[in-house]
Amino acid sequence: MPDLGKYAFEVILAYGGSFLALVALVALSVIQARRSKRRLEETERRRGNG
Repeated sequence: MPDLGKYAFEVILAYGGSFLALVALVALSVIQARRSKRRLEETERRRGNG
C-alpha cells in the first residue's frame, strides 16, 4: 500500500465513498431495469401480444 502521509484517513474515506456511490448507482440501475421490464411485460400481456 502506498504511503498516504498525514492525509491517509481522508484519502481512504474518499475512496470508500466513491466505491459506495458506484455500488449504489449499479444497484439502482438494476432495480430500475427490472421494474421497466416488468411493466413492459404487463403492458404487452394486457394488449394480448404476449
